[in-house]
Amino acid sequence: MTTSFQPASLLAALLAPLRGTVLELGPGTGVNLPHYAPGVTWIGVEPDPRSRGRLGRAIARLGGTGEVLDGRAERLDLPGHSVDAVVATFVLCSVDDVTAALTEIRRVLRPGGRYVLAEHVAAPQGTWVRRGQDGLARASRWFGGKCRPNRCAESAIARAGFELADVHRFVVPGPLGAGIPHLAGAAVRPADTGKGPTS
Repeated sequence: MTTSFQPASLLAALLAPLRGTVLELGPGTGVNLPHYAPGVTWIGVEPDPRSRGRLGRAIARLGGTGEVLDGRAERLDLPGHSVDAVVATFVLCSVDDVTAALTEIRRVLRPGGRYVLAEHVAAPQGTWVRRGQDGLARASRWFGGKCRPNRCAESAIARAGFELADVHRFVVPGPLGAGIPHLAGAAVRPADTGKGPTS
C-alpha cells in the first residue's frame, strides 16, 4: 500500500508490537531501541566496533538489557529458529550478498516470525532517478558504507520465501527534487512445507 506515514512514526508502529527475542541487524547507534516494548530480549549484530560501544551505552541509558554481537547479516552466529523477530532498517542496501543475508534471516526466524524492514529501493527502470541510483551504486564501492540504492529489495524478499504481510511504499524527497522510493513493513517466515527455500 502507499502510505502517508512518516518513516519514523511508521517504524515505531512496526517495532512496538514485537515480543520475545528480537534480533536487530546493523543497529548502528541504537536509534530503534526506544521503540521496543519492555521485556523484549534484544540481540544486536553490528559489524562496526565503534557502533558496538555506543550501543552498549545506549542500552544502559535506556535502562534495558541487551546483547551486542560482532557479525554480519550474511553469516549469523545464531541457531536456526532461535528468534521471534528480525529487524533490519536500511541494511539490505549495504550488505555484500542480499541473497545470503535474507537466507540467514529466514534461517534464524521461528516459523511465523516477523522480519521488520525499512529500505530505500530502486526507482522504476528508465527514470532519471533510477539512472542516478545506478550511478551512485557504481561509485559507492569507492566510499564508506557501500550503499547500493538501486537494489530491488521487495522482489528479493519474496524470492527468499517470505510472505509480505504489511508493506508500505512511500517516497522521501531527495537531492535535486528527486523522490526516492522507500519500502517499510513486515514479512512473515511461513512454516516449512518442504517447498521453496530450505530452513
